[in-house]
Amino acid sequence: MADKSDPRMPSAVRPYVAPLVNPNDLPPDYSSLAAVIFGILGVMLRQPLASWFSLVFIAQSLALMKNPENDLKQIIMALTFAVMGLVTTYFGPAQKTGKT
Repeated sequence: MADKSDPRMPSAVRPYVAPLVNPNDLPPDYSSLAAVIFGILGVMLRQPLASWFSLVFIAQSLALMKNPENDLKQIIMALTFAVMGLVTTYFGPAQKTGKT
């Protein structure tokens, strides 16, 4: 039984309800944007470091995901570019350096 001097009122307790937030009002996810940019750079310039940076930013974006519907599409696109960049860099045809 509760003490009579207890200031808490059990009848005033209400469960927490998270406020509804419009997905367009959320701050932009810069890590997923950086993942896409580095992924495209890795594919276009055949730079393995850019593709690896893209994978790091993808992991960061997955960890900080706020809106799964919109963010997941961008993360999948960045992952596609990163994997394509790594595959073409490591398993693609050798580049010609121009020296004979």
